[in-house]
Amino acid sequence: MSTTHFGFETVDEHDKARRVRGVFDSVASKYDVMNDLMSGGLHRAWKAYTVMVANLKEGDQVLDIAGGTGDLALAFAKKVGATGRVVHTDINEAMLRVGRDRLIDKGLVLPTLVCDAEHLPFPDNHFDLVSVAFGLRNMTHKEAALAEMARVLKPRGRLLVLEFSKVAQPLAQAYDWYSFSVLPRLGKLVAGDDASYRYLAESIRMHPGQEELKTLMQQTGFGHVDYHNMTGGIVALHVGIKC
Repeated sequence: MSTTHFGFETVDEHDKARRVRGVFDSVASKYDVMNDLMSGGLHRAWKAYTVMVANLKEGDQVLDIAGGTGDLALAFAKKVGATGRVVHTDINEAMLRVGRDRLIDKGLVLPTLVCDAEHLPFPDNHFDLVSVAFGLRNMTHKEAALAEMARVLKPRGRLLVLEFSKVAQPLAQAYDWYSFSVLPRLGKLVAGDDASYRYLAESIRMHPGQEELKTLMQQTGFGHVDYHNMTGGIVALHVGIKC
């Protein structure tokens, strides 16, 4: 039996996807509200910076992985225009349904499908840009997922990975207190679910830090990788260019 981590817990790797799905099934309806509360609205600035770095142009083909409630898909769609395309995906149907409905409310209909990032149902060399925001840390086999993202990108295509990362040392103690004392209580109060937000805090600690993720991306098909720390390293945006 192969094992992996689910937060700080060791689990059968075949069980991780089911348990992660349960987390996001539980929080889907309150996901946007909780993002605003737990980040103080900063997640909007992090995503706006990601859109700026994406530097999309009219006609570009974009794949948004772990697209959830559709923040990035909406912003990307405005950039690629009528001749471009943004494919909005997530492995979690509940999250994807919330995102699809939100996009429709904004007057936007995008190709939307449930898919596993480790087995992407798209041809080789197809997209100009692939993005994954706050989703990579939940994937069981990150190397396989990154290799799949490289496969579906066109040569010189770009991968943007926006993810929680390793916070600067002077902030570490306060960040730990917030993550393990405040965040679960906030989740219980607003979403009626403290366990899912405790998992969130744990999953961040188990995710590779900035340099480790950079190396992993270089090993899975990206010739040039750089990263941009935001808010003291609480979040980092990794940018990889396919060889």
